[in-house]
Amino acid sequence: MRERDIENYLRDKLREAGGIAFKFTSPARRGVPDRLCLFPSGRMMFVELKAPGAKPTTLQQREHQRIRNLGQRVDVIDSKQQVLELIKESQQWPAI
Repeated sequence: MRERDIENYLRDKLREAGGIAFKFTSPARRGVPDRLCLFPSGRMMFVELKAPGAKPTTLQQREHQRIRNLGQRVDVIDSKQQVLELIKESQQWPAI
C-alpha cells in the first residue's frame, strides 16, 4: 500500500464523517504535515501520512514539534486502521 492510498482513504472517511481533510502545503516551508483536518466537533488537527512502516524525516519531525509547541495536534498515520481509529476517536470529542 502506498502513502497516497492512505491519504485518499483519510480524505474519504473524514468526508463521510462530516469533516474535511484539506491538502496542506506551505510554499515557503518544507516538512509541514500533509493534511489539515477539520472535524464536525469544531476541532482541527494536522496529519502526516506515511506508507506503512515509514517514519517522518528529521525535517518533518522538527516541523511537527514546532506545531505541537503552539498547542496544535499533529498525528502521523501509516495505515487505514489508524484512519478508522482517528475517526472513531473524533466522534467522542465534545463540540466546541
